[in-house]
Amino acid sequence: MHHFDEIFSIAAKRHGGHGALDQKLSKPKTIDELDAVPDDRWLAIITKCIFQAGFNWKVIEAKWDGFEAAFDGFDVGRCAFMDDEKFDSLLQDTRIVRNGTKIATVRDNAAFLLELRQEGGAGKVLGGWPSTDFIGLLTMLGKRGSRLGGASAQYAMRFAGRDSFILSQDVTARLIAEGVVDKAPTSKKAMIAVQDAFNVWMDQSGRSLTEISRVLAMSV
Repeated sequence: MHHFDEIFSIAAKRHGGHGALDQKLSKPKTIDELDAVPDDRWLAIITKCIFQAGFNWKVIEAKWDGFEAAFDGFDVGRCAFMDDEKFDSLLQDTRIVRNGTKIATVRDNAAFLLELRQEGGAGKVLGGWPSTDFIGLLTMLGKRGSRLGGASAQYAMRFAGRDSFILSQDVTARLIAEGVVDKAPTSKKAMIAVQDAFNVWMDQSGRSLTEISRVLAMSV
């Protein structure tokens, strides 16, 4: 496995040099900034990522104002206690993508966020989870959230601004090239290997998961 500085240099050669690459890297929000994100925005971000999964992202983005209106601004209380009449009306609502299974996740994930209030709030729980155990956070989201397994949770955490890696095709290609995994990681053993590699690169570079993930992606 290459030292992170070597991988950074590979990516820099492809993207105009070290300075130019650095400018393309965004840093995650601080724990305090994440703690200030209201629950309705967490629910909105989670919902957008779930609806984008397996769908054309541009279509979801174009309809997003309709989603905000249809789901009452993603008010967590209203969404968590959505009754059958409201649910049935959403199935007929042309402002959104009328996928019943995904519509149901809004109710379920709103209830999940209400549970997190009893544990300190989404910002503290999701934002404060150690980056050295990001796979632990993904596991928790997969178990307690609705349709938050795999890439949806990774994208939701990234779009929320929390420190994260995304196992995109390019990131996976670099991990394979580094001998971390031999194929797209899905097993617990493979995910532990991925986390261990990111932890080494964090120690070597002092950079966040978010920055390292982007560098890996831009190195191939």
